[in-house]
Amino acid sequence: MTIAVLLKQVPDTTAKIAVSGGRVDQSSVAKWSTSPYDEYALEYALQLKEAGGGDLVAITCGPARSSKMLTDAAAVGVDSMLHVVADTSEMDSTQIQSILAAAIKHCGAEIILCGKQAADTNSGSTGPGVASLLGASCVGMVSEVGIEGDGFIAQRGISSGDERVVVSKPCLFTFDKGLTELRRPNVKGIMMAKKKVIESVSAGDLGVDLGESGVKINSHAPPPEKPPGQKFEGAESVPTVVAKLREEANVI
Repeated sequence: MTIAVLLKQVPDTTAKIAVSGGRVDQSSVAKWSTSPYDEYALEYALQLKEAGGGDLVAITCGPARSSKMLTDAAAVGVDSMLHVVADTSEMDSTQIQSILAAAIKHCGAEIILCGKQAADTNSGSTGPGVASLLGASCVGMVSEVGIEGDGFIAQRGISSGDERVVVSKPCLFTFDKGLTELRRPNVKGIMMAKKKVIESVSAGDLGVDLGESGVKINSHAPPPEKPPGQKFEGAESVPTVVAKLREEANVI
């Protein structure tokens, strides 16, 4: 049995994002990281592997720089890595889902884990879209997952408490933030990861005909700057402050 975890490299949450010529200037991003929700998917994929679930493969679709993220995943216990090298900046979600579904079939995985959404786009469409293409059960907003007999049991929060869902393979789980502490690479893991070979393929190698993107990006723009703060002193400023709280801030 093969387990697949889908990972996406995104700008680190602390990185400054610059816009140049109506597009995000990726060269200005000082640090790239694994999308945070994908990190929880990776942790539980490792736990499934350790519980006897089988081999674990990490899959990503992105530019050449994404290979470092796969090496980091190998340093914490991933068995093999598949990198679909592609410029995803102008692709729509259905194209990326087609590539990932083909990559999963290429690896022969029947259990797939990924984050509920990527930290850059926040669309949340990848997991359900890939599951639909694979004909797999999809359980979303999962906080933990484990093996239950011949199937798998996932826990997720709902409005009335916690819900436990049992599914059989093929299945896909999308992860929310969990309480489990994420493991980090140690020196031994980093050295071993350097010896592992990343399988690099293209969409064409996987037999995926992407066609044309159904979405066209006109431009990117930074959010408007926040207005400067205002400071008031003395009792005589109370009426002004109250008026601003009522009419501008709408808090009273």
